[in-house]
Amino acid sequence: MKYNTIKNTIAGVALLMVSASCTKMKDAGILNTGNYSDSSAALKEATDITMGAAIDYTPMTTDAKYAAVVKRDYDGVTFGYHMKHGAVVQANGTLDFTRPDALLAACSGLAVFGHTLGWHSNQNADYLKSYSGLQKPAVAELLGAPGFESGLTGWSVFNTGNPSGTATVTATTVANEVHGGTGAMKVVNPTAYTGNQWRVQVSSASFATVSGKDYVITYWVKAANAGGSIRLSLGTAPATGSSQYQGDQTIGTSWQQISFSFRANSSTNTFLFDMGQVANTYYIDDASVKEVVPTTNLTQVALKLDTALNKFITGMVTHYKGTVKAWDVVNEVLSPSGAYRNAVNSTDADPNAKDLFIWEEYMGRDFVLKAFNYAKAADPSALLFINEYGIESSTPKLDSLIALVTEMKGKGAKIDGIGTQLHIAWNTSYAGIDAMMQKLAATGLLIRISELDVKINPSAKPGFILTPTEASYQAAMYKYVIDSYKKYIPKAQQHGITIWGVTDNTSWLYNNGRDYPLLYNADYSKKPAYGAVLQGLRTQ
Repeated sequence: MKYNTIKNTIAGVALLMVSASCTKMKDAGILNTGNYSDSSAALKEATDITMGAAIDYTPMTTDAKYAAVVKRDYDGVTFGYHMKHGAVVQANGTLDFTRPDALLAACSGLAVFGHTLGWHSNQNADYLKSYSGLQKPAVAELLGAPGFESGLTGWSVFNTGNPSGTATVTATTVANEVHGGTGAMKVVNPTAYTGNQWRVQVSSASFATVSGKDYVITYWVKAANAGGSIRLSLGTAPATGSSQYQGDQTIGTSWQQISFSFRANSSTNTFLFDMGQVANTYYIDDASVKEVVPTTNLTQVALKLDTALNKFITGMVTHYKGTVKAWDVVNEVLSPSGAYRNAVNSTDADPNAKDLFIWEEYMGRDFVLKAFNYAKAADPSALLFINEYGIESSTPKLDSLIALVTEMKGKGAKIDGIGTQLHIAWNTSYAGIDAMMQKLAATGLLIRISELDVKINPSAKPGFILTPTEASYQAAMYKYVIDSYKKYIPKAQQHGITIWGVTDNTSWLYNNGRDYPLLYNADYSKKPAYGAVLQGLRTQ
């Protein structure tokens, strides 16, 4: 073979390789930067598809600019956290609607999509474990002087405000200030230290623990005036993955028992009452620390959890009936592989997280069926959805989801629609997105893009800087998702699109500046991604 022939052959092969590579790159969105400079209109004005944003309580209720952008560009919202079990269910099992009601009031004029009634994360897991009997305290008391019968002996006052001495901590024997026995602790805090519960703080004596074992702290408390606030903090940090602090507990004027569970990682520990958040007078009595022992009667546990699930779903849907007209009833019931979720295959969850509670482990497939039945009974007119992630990149998981929906509908569940989260990256396969949309459309159900965001630094490389070219790659992916949704999901099945957040720096994916997954910069200026979504919505 002559040299020129060899040279030409090599060049031809190289050209074919480049051509094939470019085809693959185009599928991933790499070369499709486009022009997305037009961001002049509100998203909601470009389409009759409901355009939503996931919002957070603090910026929506305190940042006028954040709220204005949401109301300017969107006609719907999803609460990122404040309708979830962990946000609403209190330590005694009651439902506190204070914050979701306040957030709802801040969203006047916007449609609110309910999220979420059944999930394995963001649960009040301590309450569920205690109530169901999944874990029970042992008999032995580990805490010395739990009832304050000898005054404050064994207890230490650490902080009394800022400046020091503002609050007073004393023992009381007044009958209506004592829960049991003859004594209690009385704390008078005349000053609110917002965001600084530790400013007024009383510590227990140390007690013995065994590393790796679980313990529960309980105590009874009431306040002189409604709206008090208290929490526990541990003197020694618990095992990795757990929280050192209990969430703030809203305290009323009647005695209530509060519990806090933790896993020890030392031979001794202490706990502290933190009471600096709200000005009030607190009465604390009958504190206790006991080891937790697991139950073996899982049938009884399942029955109790059924009651707890019913109470939460019925309470939520009834409270917001007529206002919230669509709900994510169950969320992420499949494992990453597409199997029905349980404790073993939940490799996407931190097993030590304090808010983790896998309902499916104890209720089996009844969890999904009963959740939809309870939601339907509470509001028959509400639209009910099942929500899942990763189905654009896993055919087995997508097929498992559709099979589960078919199974549950066959058992009488009212499932009106499917939500696909689409937490994707700039180089996610276009083909996978298209295939998913086509299969979802074939179900005949309503289809939502429920939690859309696009990572631009999916490998979390340190020192990442978002360049204009990369911003265009991200924008191209946003537009492709909108195009695919409109192309493959029939108009009658398009229930809405929700961008999962507002500004990059408030995204759950922000990772201290390593990713910029949303439509707005930190200063609320619009990124090319905004123009791309707008362009996709306008395209016929």
